[in-house]
Amino acid sequence: MPVAIITGASKGLGRTFAEALAARGWDLVLDARDPEVLQGTATALEAYGARVTALPGDVADAGHRAALVAGARLLGGVDLLVSNASALGAEPLVRLAELPLDGLRRALEVNVVAALGLVREALPSLRAAPAGAVLTVSSDAAAEAYETWGGYGASKAALDQLAAVLGAEEPGLRVWAVDPGDMATDLYAAAVPDDDDPRPDPVSVVPALLRLLDERPASGRYGAPALLEER
Repeated sequence: MPVAIITGASKGLGRTFAEALAARGWDLVLDARDPEVLQGTATALEAYGARVTALPGDVADAGHRAALVAGARLLGGVDLLVSNASALGAEPLVRLAELPLDGLRRALEVNVVAALGLVREALPSLRAAPAGAVLTVSSDAAAEAYETWGGYGASKAALDQLAAVLGAEEPGLRVWAVDPGDMATDLYAAAVPDDDDPRPDPVSVVPALLRLLDERPASGRYGAPALLEER
C-alpha cells in the first residue's frame, strides 16, 4: 500500500487528511508534538485497517525527521510527504514592531527549514516511488498583507518558493503548495484568540487535497477553494 508521512497530524487538517488516506488504504507515519493526542489519533486511524506509526517529536529536530523517514521505509517507502506542522512565531500574533526575533526564527525553522530538511531526508524514497509527491500546507498570509500575520506569512511565502523550486528541480515528482483557506483550527485560535467568527471545519478542505492525488496536476501552488469549485 502507499505510504504517507504527515507532520502536524494529531488534529486539525493533518488528522482529517490522514483519516481520509487511511480510509483509502494508505499506511501512515504521523508526527505531532503531543504524544498522548498523537497516539489517540493513531489508534482511531488503525480502525480503518491502516498500519500507523506515531512518532511524537519536533520537526525542527534533524533526528526526529530521520526517524519519520525511517519509519516510512519500514512500511515500504515514501509515496507522499505532507508538511503540515506550523509555528506562528507569536501567540497571539503581534505586529512586526513587537514580533520577537526568536519567534520569527522559530517560525522559519519549523515552517521552512524543517520542511526542506524532511524533503531532503525523504527524497531518495520519493524518487523511487511510482508516483512520489510532496504537499506543503501554505496560507493566504503568504501572498496577502494582513496586519499581525507578517512573520508567519513570511515563513509561508518562503515555503511556497521552496516548493516551486523543488517542483522545477524534481520533474519526476509532483510538488504542490496548497492554501487551504480559512479553517477552524487550534492554530488559528492561538493566532487570534478574540476572533469568534465561524470558520469551516478542516474536513471541508480534504476533498481538495484528495483531488490533487487523484488527478496529479502539474507541480505548483493551488488554492483549496478553487480546487473544490472546479469539481
